[in-house]
Amino acid sequence: MTNDRWSQWLLTRRDGDSEPIRAQNAVSLAAFRDGVLARAALRPDDVVLDVGCGTGLIGFAALERLGPAGQVIFTDISDDLLDECRRTAGDDPRASFVRAGADDLTGIEDASVDVVTMRSVLLYSDRKEAAFHEFFRVLRPGGRLSLFEPINRFLVEHGPHRMFGLPDSPVDDLLRKISLVYFDAGSAAASQTIVDFDERDLLAWADAAGFDAIELDYRAELRALADPIVDWEGLKRTAPNPLAPTYGDVIAGVLTAEEQRRLDTYMRGLAEAATPTRRTLGMAFLAARRP
Repeated sequence: MTNDRWSQWLLTRRDGDSEPIRAQNAVSLAAFRDGVLARAALRPDDVVLDVGCGTGLIGFAALERLGPAGQVIFTDISDDLLDECRRTAGDDPRASFVRAGADDLTGIEDASVDVVTMRSVLLYSDRKEAAFHEFFRVLRPGGRLSLFEPINRFLVEHGPHRMFGLPDSPVDDLLRKISLVYFDAGSAAASQTIVDFDERDLLAWADAAGFDAIELDYRAELRALADPIVDWEGLKRTAPNPLAPTYGDVIAGVLTAEEQRRLDTYMRGLAEAATPTRRTLGMAFLAARRP
């Protein structure tokens, strides 16, 4: 059993240890992974630095695309996640592992890698601009940066109280109580780093760091049709990010026993009927080159 909040979330709390939720999440994760790698334009002998590697979603897919001379350096601030990646890599000599954060890549030499990849890492850093300078430092001339970040500021600005993809429901009063824990700036569960930037900041930081040929693909969805809730009990075991409590813990803390029963009855009914939800989100892919 690990005490590392980052590995706890990626290994269990992201999907509530629920196979239906894990399968549902896998679709979007694959799209994010493929989007990052497509923009990285990998070559067989590239040295790839995967920043905030997590369980290796991008890093291991990069290894599959590289040749025998290619390399992937897995970096993360979590020792538990680096150990997880070591186990997955086995004896592959093309994989190496360094404990480092995005904004301080100590251990990676100047101009030593061809590609920097990253997915959903900057939102947890309070030194985002410094991270871009680190990416620039470790890349060789002509090296490529490819990253993905959710733009949570868009979510906050467009209906933060619409929990679980329910735009209007008989349990809106209960959902608002739950949402206040996650979105109220004064809440202990609220982390300002995940909402303190948008896609324009990503462009500005890349430019200020010295990158060229910067391309940003931004997508926003506002109350778009989305997948149904597939496992309500499993969903209660999930958390929206590593810094937040699970939905179940929040529900138990802010709702009375009767309110919990009312919410459970309604949500189970939605899951059984496979009722589509609504999705509001913003996200951005950014690609750039070091001159």
